[in-house]
Amino acid sequence: MEGKTISLSFLFLSLFAIYVSSTSLQYQTLLLHSLPLTQLQSLDLDAQLLSADGSDLDPDNTLSLQLHHVDFVSPSSFNATPHALFKLRLQRDAYRAKAISVLAAANATVGRRAGKPHAGGGDFSSSVVSGLSQGSGEYFTRIGVGTPPKYVYMVLDTGSDVVWIQCSPCKKCYTQSDPVFDPSKSSSFLGVACGSPLCRRLDSASCNRKKCLYQVSYGDGSFTVGDFSTETLTFRGTRVNNVALGCGHDNEGLFVGAAGLLGLGRGRLSFPIQAGRRFGRKFSYCLVDRSASSRPSYLVFGESAVSRTAVFTPLVNNPKLDTFYYVELTGISVGGARVPAIRPSLFKLDAAGDGGVIVDSGTSVTRLTRPAYVALRDAFRMGARDLKRAPDFSLFDTCFDLSGKTEVKVPTVVMHFRGADVSLPASNYLIPVDSDGTFCFAFAGTMSGLSIIGNIQQQGFRVVFDLAGSRLGFAPRGCA
Repeated sequence: MEGKTISLSFLFLSLFAIYVSSTSLQYQTLLLHSLPLTQLQSLDLDAQLLSADGSDLDPDNTLSLQLHHVDFVSPSSFNATPHALFKLRLQRDAYRAKAISVLAAANATVGRRAGKPHAGGGDFSSSVVSGLSQGSGEYFTRIGVGTPPKYVYMVLDTGSDVVWIQCSPCKKCYTQSDPVFDPSKSSSFLGVACGSPLCRRLDSASCNRKKCLYQVSYGDGSFTVGDFSTETLTFRGTRVNNVALGCGHDNEGLFVGAAGLLGLGRGRLSFPIQAGRRFGRKFSYCLVDRSASSRPSYLVFGESAVSRTAVFTPLVNNPKLDTFYYVELTGISVGGARVPAIRPSLFKLDAAGDGGVIVDSGTSVTRLTRPAYVALRDAFRMGARDLKRAPDFSLFDTCFDLSGKTEVKVPTVVMHFRGADVSLPASNYLIPVDSDGTFCFAFAGTMSGLSIIGNIQQQGFRVVFDLAGSRLGFAPRGCA
């Protein structure tokens, strides 16, 4: 069977080679910017985000929050080189991707770890910037928690449902940039009763003295445990009341910096589902290129989230797993030619809930099922055969030495979704991994049946999550 697979792959590659030899491939220019030489600076987020006392909140009544792209890095990493930090980030990214695959395979529903729009009416928005110079890897948002609101950083995650925050008293809490939230000082904090309908929504719940307890575990070994509660969240002057969230007293693992997590998945406890009536169950974001950290973008909830230039693909329902945003990927083109071996059957979501393709804001590198990745990689290598190769880097097995160059021509890459063709900018698939001019093809293979579209490939697009219309959209150049 293995011999047949190899033979088929060779046949498809041969067909692609024949096409390449008889047809001019399509190329685009990649402007080269290596990782910065400067070492990681300590996280000075307060200079960029809302003040903790809310004194610089918007005067209008639109809901607004700030998003920043920051890594979960330990204090010992603050003097690490960009090269080492990037390698660490890829290792943690691998943990996350593996956790998603294990979760999907188990058909569980527990949370995991995993043109400029203008808001108006019931809409609310936030600015988004990249923090590569500070070792960025996650996107953070600034949210007021409680009454009066205490502003803290929260991780934005479309692959998680449960909203949670570290709370005092701490049995064990990781280091965060803001003081740990004290629920006893909030007049709007309310514990959830054990056995209540809200408590029963949890996938992993228990009771202690009639209080509902929650637990969320992640594939890298991290976890959060505490009281399940309801609380008020404030977005730059506008309050959202009675949001169900976990108040974590024991939070351990790779978490550092943020106070908790804002779950934006499709599950019934995620923020979009809880507050969906408020903004019509529509939101979008644009993740700026990490090399352009000074250029802001926006996260938008409401009608303003839907870009007029977006192309849409239907959301696919997985009845076994409601957290993730599944889409139908039908193929990939390299240099203007469809890669023959990348067939829709490689991405099929079966009746058991296995396989499929999800779009995830928290995973960096796109993972494709192994046969699809090998075919894509080989097609790209053939189209980029004039570029000088470099040794592999971490999970990347296709790297190039582009030192001394300011720009190069690379084959185009287009991802074909059902009803939507998404042409990737060159910087979304050939990325710098050091400060010496080494660039790598930013895709990876997985032995899991589940493929994941990561945030590197989403850079620069406004990604629209239209839950009301059961569709997901991509608008190019959506961060302006």
